[in-house]
Amino acid sequence: MRSSVLSLSSARDALSATPPLDRAVAPALPTRLRPADLLRLTDEGAEDVLSGRYDHLLPAEGVWPAEERWATRLLADDEVDVWLISWTPGKSTELHDHAGSLGALTVLSGALSEFRWNGKELRRRTLTAGDQASFPIGWVHDVMRAPAGPRPVTDNTAESVGPLDPTLSVHAYSPPLTAMSYYEVTGHGTLRRTRTVLTDQPEGDM
Repeated sequence: MRSSVLSLSSARDALSATPPLDRAVAPALPTRLRPADLLRLTDEGAEDVLSGRYDHLLPAEGVWPAEERWATRLLADDEVDVWLISWTPGKSTELHDHAGSLGALTVLSGALSEFRWNGKELRRRTLTAGDQASFPIGWVHDVMRAPAGPRPVTDNTAESVGPLDPTLSVHAYSPPLTAMSYYEVTGHGTLRRTRTVLTDQPEGDM
């Protein structure tokens, strides 16, 4: 019976006979999941939260923390972590990346401000309820609850109003988070890493 195992010399001959590829080979990602998969997971997670599936994980008596961000895991396995995060005014994640993990989010209620480094500057966008975003490896951003906006003027008065309370988003990371690096923008308009920390918490320590 012929052996199914190639000898080393046979393998070399086979490689040398293989014509070169006419296109670049994409580097292997650390997960089989793709951004679209993570977006689907966060969307499904948001629907499950709204349907009450995770009520047992929510703060007691429906009282959301008012001073610090709060988070709970909705799903965890070797491939992906899915989290529900509650955001509070004035608390940002700091400028960071997700090390070797891909990420995605769906805003469940309220609104988030994201400041993303585009290679030259920080660009801001606002994500409101129903919006989604994905984060490839190397994505550096800062996220916070969107600041209060003006309430329509009535009776010659104007008040400040924030996004809906609570401000919630569902996040997915694959592989599950193990580390994050933090950055600052220098006076020369470049990005400088300030520290790297080991963590399994979403968007920085709670």
